[in-house]
Amino acid sequence: MKVSHLGLSGLALIELQIYPDVRGFFVERYQEARFERHGFPHFCQDNHSRSTPGTLRGLHYQVQPPQGKLVGVVRGAIWDVVVDIRSGSPTYGKHVTTELNDRDGRLLWIPAGFAHGFCAIGSEAADVLYKVDATYEPSSEGGLLWSDPELGIQWPISHPIISDKDQRFSGFNSYREHPAFRYVGGQTLWDQ
Repeated sequence: MKVSHLGLSGLALIELQIYPDVRGFFVERYQEARFERHGFPHFCQDNHSRSTPGTLRGLHYQVQPPQGKLVGVVRGAIWDVVVDIRSGSPTYGKHVTTELNDRDGRLLWIPAGFAHGFCAIGSEAADVLYKVDATYEPSSEGGLLWSDPELGIQWPISHPIISDKDQRFSGFNSYREHPAFRYVGGQTLWDQ
């Protein structure tokens, strides 16, 4: 397992060892002790979403309890986007994009304090599996508008399939007026 830290503090790309042969491949997607040695938290819930080609989900975050995600793809491919929403962070409002797919064994660790979204790319549905370190609390979920020009995210699809809820999220300017997360002394803090 190789862990690379990306351009936003706390965000990490994890590359797993894949063992291919004539039958296909084998990959160990998660082994608790190995992930703990690399400083990842304990996970309490597994989620699975299936998205038809052209579907866009996000940009989501959860404040109470704050939720981090370990994201991977087991079928198809996604364009994954993570936005730093921790006021006071040197990368506040910046984003990172990466492709995750079912062929290369890569996972993305997204700690609390980031908004997350993705779109299904390619010609087949995308199955996304992700572990979370806090249970889902619908009343505490927030989001940013996926198409906010201030964020400047270059999505690889022009007319996505998107939920009504995700279309109603406000832009980053509104979030900036009442940020849910702060970055103080190298730590992420949130409203309690």
